[in-house]
Order: sequence, then structure tokens, then C-alpha cells
Amino acid sequence: MSEGNQLTVAPSFAALHADRSGRLRTPAAEVLARYELCEDLASHLVEQAQILYHREAPSEAGVLLGMHAALRDGGVLSAPEAGWVVQRLAELLEWKCPALPGPEDGEPAQE
Repeated sequence: MSEGNQLTVAPSFAALHADRSGRLRTPAAEVLARYELCEDLASHLVEQAQILYHREAPSEAGVLLGMHAALRDGGVLSAPEAGWVVQRLAELLEWKCPALPGPEDGEPAQE
């Protein structure tokens, strides 16, 4: 990561781009850029999630699951990144994050 950048990548996000021994599989600058995108996205979705919860959605879990499906299928984020954004969004909202579907067949991801 560049010396002029004060941002530290969350270990949970870095793990998405690391091998089993913890070494990054993706260049550090790219991981930082992806992290900034995902963190910003989670922050920007807070207000939208609150609006959906109060106007349309039956539950907090319903809002988060709907956002996960949209992010996962949107083509911008990888499936693991979409899951990370939704988990971060749940943290920001102080909501319990439901088990999110896995990338292949909609089965709940193992936690």
C-alpha cells in the first residue's frame, strides 16, 4: 500500500484476496482499491437499507438478503466481496447479518 495512503485494509477483507497461508493473491494496490470501493458502498447503502426497512421490507434480514442478491448479481463485485459488503452494512446498521447464500446454488454460506 502506498506510504501516502492512511487507509488500512480490514483483515476480513484482505482474507478474501489471500491464499491459505495469508499471502495476497492480488496486488496490494488492487486490494486497497477494492476495499475502498466496498467500504464506500457499504456506507452509502446504510440510508437505502433504512428506507427499505421502514417502507417496504418485512425484516432487517430481508433487506440484507435482497441487497446481497443485487450486489452479487450486479457484476461489479465478486460473490465474496458482495458478502463482505452486506456483512459490513449489517455492522454499520447494528443489525444481525443473516446467513448469506453461497455463490453457486443459493445454499447458505458456511460461517
